[in-house]
Amino acid sequence: MRIVITGGFGFLGRQVAERLLQTRTFRGAPIDRLVLADRFVPSDAPVAGDPLVDVVQGDLADRLDELFAQPVDAVIHLASAVSAECEADFDLGMGANLDTTRALLEAARAQSAAGGPVPRVIFSSSVAVYGSDPALPLPSVVSEATLPTPKSSYGIQKFVCEQLVADYTRHGFVDGRVARLMTVSVRPGKPNAAASGFLSGIVREPLAGLKAVCPVDPGLRVALASPRRTVEGILRIAELDRGTGPGRLDGAIPVNLPALTVSVAEMLDTLRRVAGDAVADLVTIAPDPKVEAIVGSWPAAFDNARAAALGLEADPSFESVVRDYIADHAEAVATGTPLTAEQPTAGR
Repeated sequence: MRIVITGGFGFLGRQVAERLLQTRTFRGAPIDRLVLADRFVPSDAPVAGDPLVDVVQGDLADRLDELFAQPVDAVIHLASAVSAECEADFDLGMGANLDTTRALLEAARAQSAAGGPVPRVIFSSSVAVYGSDPALPLPSVVSEATLPTPKSSYGIQKFVCEQLVADYTRHGFVDGRVARLMTVSVRPGKPNAAASGFLSGIVREPLAGLKAVCPVDPGLRVALASPRRTVEGILRIAELDRGTGPGRLDGAIPVNLPALTVSVAEMLDTLRRVAGDAVADLVTIAPDPKVEAIVGSWPAAFDNARAAALGLEADPSFESVVRDYIADHAEAVATGTPLTAEQPTAGR
């Protein structure tokens, strides 16, 4: 079993790789090689030293021949330009997201046409495929049956790629699956160029003793998923059998990963409750219309029934998300931060 992860040294790529290396199996079969492809490979990445891991560095579009030089059983396609940079640089988004994904699908198609295995392609899409339009406003609760009407270049690129994965799957060129990711919070590490990046920054930076800016009205409601639940969802959809009924995928219909709905104000209140006033007071509210226009166009409430039928659940509370981040990244929490004891939470 040879598996490729694009964006393999990105935030999610590393975590997906670590999970696979813990079990060393995929769909019950041993993993022979795990190929991590990325433009940038950090020198201190522990996964790079694992004997099962091959590293392919460079632009994905320029490395597809190398990736498919040996048969590929599955591709977990996480490489992507993010929302705000796609809005600022149209050509970057089209090249990195749409053109590269099409080239990847063509490489997978060529493998199956040459008599090799039909690759399983897992595409990471986004909640950004949805957007409200005055002529067709979003329902109060969104499901996979809701028509996507993206309001950003990033969302449009993701939606087009979803349709390509579906058509390549319909023709039998690939075995495609689409996971629509919620905004992932709390992301560790440095801020990125995503419009939604502040939804991690307003927790991550204060916990590290740094100031942070909240660029939206605190009353804005958002749909979130922790890194743990996001990685769990990606791998669950990657490994599921195809078919109909609970616990199976039908066609290449996207799956909305389960969402926790909270307001930004509730996030900040949680930070205050867990880490104290001095930490929470490091956040300043300074609305940015450009960020509000992008993030505010995304739905906040989702029907999680389809994900639940596949064995996936949303995070029980934002407090659990914050405490998971603290537990997983204790080195990123400033010494002396007065963390409170965990309180019982409904559903836990």
